[in-house]
Amino acid sequence: MQPLILMTLDPKANKLAPTTRNNHKRAQDKGHCMSEPRGQFSSKIGFLMAASGSAVGLGNIWGFPTQAASNGGGAFVLAYLVLAFLLAYPALMAELVIGRHARANIVTALDQLGERPATKRLGRAVGYYGVLIAGLILSFYAIVAGWMLAEFGKPVAQLLGWSGAEQWLGGDSLTRNLLVCGIFTSFTVAIIAKGVEDGIEAWSTRLMPLLFIILLGLILYVLVQPGATDGLKTYLIPDFRQLADPGLLLSAMGQAFFSLSLGVGTMLIYGSYLRRDDSLPRMGAAVTLLDISIAFTAGLLILPAMYVAQHQGIAIYGDNGELLAGPGLIFQVLPSLFANMGGAGTWLGIAFFALMSIAALTSSISMLEAPVSVVTERTRLKRTGAAWSIGALVFAVSALIIANMATLFDATVSLTTEYSQPLLGIALCLFVGWIMQRNQLLNELKAGHQDIEHSLFWTIWPFYVRVICPLLILLAFIQSLR
Repeated sequence: MQPLILMTLDPKANKLAPTTRNNHKRAQDKGHCMSEPRGQFSSKIGFLMAASGSAVGLGNIWGFPTQAASNGGGAFVLAYLVLAFLLAYPALMAELVIGRHARANIVTALDQLGERPATKRLGRAVGYYGVLIAGLILSFYAIVAGWMLAEFGKPVAQLLGWSGAEQWLGGDSLTRNLLVCGIFTSFTVAIIAKGVEDGIEAWSTRLMPLLFIILLGLILYVLVQPGATDGLKTYLIPDFRQLADPGLLLSAMGQAFFSLSLGVGTMLIYGSYLRRDDSLPRMGAAVTLLDISIAFTAGLLILPAMYVAQHQGIAIYGDNGELLAGPGLIFQVLPSLFANMGGAGTWLGIAFFALMSIAALTSSISMLEAPVSVVTERTRLKRTGAAWSIGALVFAVSALIIANMATLFDATVSLTTEYSQPLLGIALCLFVGWIMQRNQLLNELKAGHQDIEHSLFWTIWPFYVRVICPLLILLAFIQSLR
């Protein structure tokens, strides 16, 4: 799981500011067909909350802790921390640089980087494929997020004495799945329809602090329960012998890459909304640190909670002897744990699934923004119409998957996250490393960091993103196919 041309409104003159007019004219000259002025993040914190919200999704909260527990505990955590900066950070920088340089959606941005017709066509093809994959990821992501909303609603209905609603929400009917998926998709669309500053930034700055507060509150409660210490030991005590295992390193590499929502243009479009005076290396490093911090912190909740469940007689290992992860963990182990805790468990269930719903929503916002930005910038359709039209299309795909869950759900997940994301990540690195001119790259980075030409970052990163990063991603991709 997991990015319009920069314009601001001058409140004093009630007209587009000079920079806005210039950018709008530049966009028209480059063949954009924008229906309305595009926005930008009003502050660094707004960008950080939006970008970290995109990175912090369901997979980050439930995937990272169980991966760590199954791959040497603290050894995996250490490998993940190192590889996040060796692999994920350079790839993230590639998207941010392309986005801010072009001030455009992924299709237009990659088109503009190429000077020859062949590279322009390739850029447009990669861009459209990235948008398609973002839409498909959102289509199955909305299904899972809908399940989170249903699980959130169950204890609420219990508290209100609505036994019929509680039973219905706890079921697995077609109607329930369609309804909760539609509700979640509508939330996402409503936020995107409001634009960058009033929608994406405003809601990200509200939801991310709330996510932190809920996460920390749950950790504090779980850590004092019997069995939690065993979970902490499994999570934090390293088995350094496993660092020699290529499988651990590749798992950590994949987790670091995918946890930052790389490869489908979500970070690219967020980068296009950054101000010219923002330092891209510093902003990218801050997003990476926030993502790492939340993933690590989530482990302090999930692993202790699993061992608390085991202490209460709940099975946390599958038939293959591995710790339960993914849906099995979220919809079986933890609800059973909450049910065993009586009245406190009801409130814990509400808090936990509120946490998961918020994490899902902050990620889905960026996924929908990717195709919406393409439509609003390359057609005359306004943002509101584009958001609801694309949202309806995404929901239609979700409904198709729900109606054919056994055959389409896993296939969609594999096509998008296992195959397409790494290949798109490689493509974006290659565009920055081989197609974007070196002076363009330097000038874009210098816009918010004047002395970057003499920094260690500039000495290493251009070659790294050109050669090393694509090879590492390709290695992880090939290994995942074995």
